[in-house]
Order: sequence, then structure tokens, then C-alpha cells
Amino acid sequence: VQLQASGGGLVQPGGSLRLSCAASGRIFSVSDMGWYRQAPGKQRELVAVITCGGRTNYADAVKGRFTISRDNARNTVYLQMNSLNPEDTAVYYCNADIFPYGGSTWLSSWGQGTQLTVSS
Repeated sequence: VQLQASGGGLVQPGGSLRLSCAASGRIFSVSDMGWYRQAPGKQRELVAVITCGGRTNYADAVKGRFTISRDNARNTVYLQMNSLNPEDTAVYYCNADIFPYGGSTWLSSWGQGTQLTVSS
């Protein structure tokens, strides 16, 4: 089981970007999916999370600007980021709680991280 994130890059302040993260492998079920970020010198923090039923939760810093969504058929989670500012610069990591085929417990899986830089 692995998560593959994509979509990072360099964006000007006020711009938009969408991140994607797909889970693959022998997956029986996927529960919560989310995005975290880690800026230089700071701890990793939650950005947004979405349940398999579509309930969402956001960090205060991104409310109203970021939207998390998922495609359950593709085991993929998205993060639409609008009105970006330099404080959003960080490595973004996706996370998913996955129950693999043949497994006995849920696994908290992480993607490899994708860099977002917001700068003029």
C-alpha cells in the first residue's frame, strides 16, 4: 500500500493550486484521508481531513481558502488551494487510514510529500 502525492510547485501570492494523492496497492478499505504540511523549522500540522462519508475539517489558517475532496472509487484525495499566501509555503503530505486486503488492522499511511512555494 502506498500513497502518491502530486501537484506541488511555485505559485504567486493570490494564486491557486490543486494537490492530488492516490492510494494504491491491495486496499480493502480507506477511512479518513487528509493533508498535512510542514514548513521549515516548524512541526507538521494538520491542514484538512475528510471522512469516507465526506465530512470535512480544516485548520483555522486555511478555512475559506482550501477545499478538501475525495474520489472514493479512485482512493484519491484532493486539496484545492486558493488565495495562497507565502505563509502557505511548506511540504504538503497526504495521509490515509487504510485497511489492506489480508491485513488485521488499519494502517496510517503517508505520501512522500510535495513542495508548495508561494512567492512573487
